[in-house]
Amino acid sequence: MSELARVLDAFSEAYGCGAVLWMQAAGSDPLEVAATSGGDVTAPSRTELAEAEQEIRSRETALGRQLFARIPGRTRAWLGVGPVADDDAHARRWMRVLVPVLSQMLQSQWEARRATDELAERYEEINLLYSISEILGRTVTLEEAARTILMEVAETVGAEYGALLVNDAVSGLLRPVTALRVKGAPAPLPIPIDEPVSVTARVFRTRRALLVNAGVLESECEATFRQGAMLSVPIVWTTPDGGIPLGVVSLSGRRGGLGFTAGDEKLVAAVGSQIGTAIQNARLVRASIDQERLASEMRLAHDLQMRLLPPASVVTPEAMCAARVEAADGVGGDFYNLFRLGNGRTGILVGDVSSHGYRAALIMALVMSASAIHAQTTADPAETVQALLATLEEELRETEMFLSLCYAVVDREAGTLRWTNSGHPHAFVIGADGIAVRLEATDPPLGLGPEALHAASRPWSPADDLLVIFTDGVSDARDSRGTALGERRVLDVLRARRKEVPSRIVDGVFALVEGHMGRNRPHDDQAVVVLRSS
Repeated sequence: MSELARVLDAFSEAYGCGAVLWMQAAGSDPLEVAATSGGDVTAPSRTELAEAEQEIRSRETALGRQLFARIPGRTRAWLGVGPVADDDAHARRWMRVLVPVLSQMLQSQWEARRATDELAERYEEINLLYSISEILGRTVTLEEAARTILMEVAETVGAEYGALLVNDAVSGLLRPVTALRVKGAPAPLPIPIDEPVSVTARVFRTRRALLVNAGVLESECEATFRQGAMLSVPIVWTTPDGGIPLGVVSLSGRRGGLGFTAGDEKLVAAVGSQIGTAIQNARLVRASIDQERLASEMRLAHDLQMRLLPPASVVTPEAMCAARVEAADGVGGDFYNLFRLGNGRTGILVGDVSSHGYRAALIMALVMSASAIHAQTTADPAETVQALLATLEEELRETEMFLSLCYAVVDREAGTLRWTNSGHPHAFVIGADGIAVRLEATDPPLGLGPEALHAASRPWSPADDLLVIFTDGVSDARDSRGTALGERRVLDVLRARRKEVPSRIVDGVFALVEGHMGRNRPHDDQAVVVLRSS
């Protein structure tokens, strides 16, 4: 018996009449019984439903007087009780008690379903991200990369047939690079970009995903890899000026005879740019591009990586924050992430992947994606970092890399700061007196130590305290003689500027770093995050 039915049974036992809860999936759908305690209660008409939007309504039926009322909330639901006495004042009082109880229960059920759907969707997305990131980290041919990606995507959405086609700008054709379970021919044929009936060609031209049912836009060009409904998604290489279309991935023949859903379309479209990244990476390797082209791509990668970092404004109004990351090699492994955790709590994550460059940037991208999911499941920093480690553990082991990381949760209302520090040395709270208190490490860097992680806590004064976390590329910045800047000089600037807004404080730290280095290039990535919660 459902919880809703138990509540209705309790109501019926207390008052001595039947009760029914009706629900409506959409505005035009019929009412369906969601829970009942028995009794002879008939569903109201549409006119009566509209009248019940504002107050408890009554009506006379062959079974006696009945009352019904709208249950407020996101779910369209109505409560009916009966038969009741002609003087229904007592029954109305009971209903005024029962309606808000049912409203809260339905709201809780709706939120639980939404959270479950969102988590399942993100889980599929992050699994695809892992697979594609593995390809990005290897030197492979375009054919190898394309087939691995196509198999991963097809497995995720349950497709039996599929093809990945790449644009040949010279010939104006979409040439198949790889395919799954081709029918009736050794390989699919190229598709002209201007082919009017082809779903694949249309998706390439419009750069928009398209989901078509069986019998719609069926083209001979796609006969070898289409079985019934088909989902096609553009493959795009993202640039600062927009996107460059590279090709199309088309999937068909969903297992079980089911059609593709809008959720499938959203999932595959979400990784379209990642597929473009893999294809572009394989092309660059195959073509052995010269140093100037490589430098241009690295600048582009830097721009894309910087877009992964959230703006400091995401934590307002709970906190004022400023952050800045400078990569040593265009792309790097220093990063931060910021989270609004509700109830006046703010999460600040700063990390430093061992080494720098492209491989470190891949680990950084995985951490950003995974932390965005795990941080919303709990406000406990140790639990969040524990879940993050479980996500990254295999990747860190295979790449023989590790990362230092500090994740702090500022609870402005409770006046506390809780943190988990996995081998990150430069994390401080600077109080009103200018004393810098280090947030000591609670665990070794991720990838080097035991799996069990810990958290620590200290008081937090919203009016006075300043949270500062930076990476060792800041304190280890070198001048022309190779002399390191040192942590003490960084803390001196932070103390002197502690009463300024966070953006001015961050500017002051980087002015110090740049003045010390002069014309020297940084040998390591640099990141600074400053937060105040007043």
